[in-house]
Amino acid sequence: MTDRDRYPGYDVLAKRHSLSWNDATRKAMDARLGVPREPRFLSQAEWATLVAICERIVPQPTSRPPVPLAGYIDQKLNDDARSGFRNAALPPQREAWKKGLAAFEAEARLRHDMSFHCLDGERQDELLRCAEAGRSDASAWDGMEASLFFSEHVMNDIIAAYYAHPTSWNEIGFGGPAGPRGYVRMRRNRRDPWEPVEAGSGDEARVRRENMRVR
Repeated sequence: MTDRDRYPGYDVLAKRHSLSWNDATRKAMDARLGVPREPRFLSQAEWATLVAICERIVPQPTSRPPVPLAGYIDQKLNDDARSGFRNAALPPQREAWKKGLAAFEAEARLRHDMSFHCLDGERQDELLRCAEAGRSDASAWDGMEASLFFSEHVMNDIIAAYYAHPTSWNEIGFGGPAGPRGYVRMRRNRRDPWEPVEAGSGDEARVRRENMRVR
């Protein structure tokens, strides 16, 4: 069973005009759905590298429009939206991403005499694994620890971007924002009536009965 088969027919955006969403929620969701798919902060060369990295970290099916992972990260950098904390061993996120993307490009040219985004998937994965393990060429990273950048930004930022998008919510059955309605049944295997139930789990009827009983 694929992720899309787990919650067939479920679309979190169908809640747009329901009690689950108010004007503030709709505005926030429109901003997420309107993320540009072209760079505003990064250069075209940096953007090409970032797109290639995103495609290797979170491969997406061709059967639907992809979540614009690179767009999310570029917007975060363009707005300089920070998490409120950072590892002191890393530079600020804008500088870290600039250095990291330049390092992947330098590594690709050093090892394969090609730009990172022009490499095949196997060679891109090789460079990503080297960064993760701290086996990259130190000079390419300009004093920044490759493994730390990989864990703190490559993995963290890209995966967070993916799960910030309604497409991934549909795949995992997440109900999305619920303002002003809110969630009530927070215990394990308790779902609010507007939440989806996983297909083929055998729990559909039981969960609905439980929800009705404690409503």
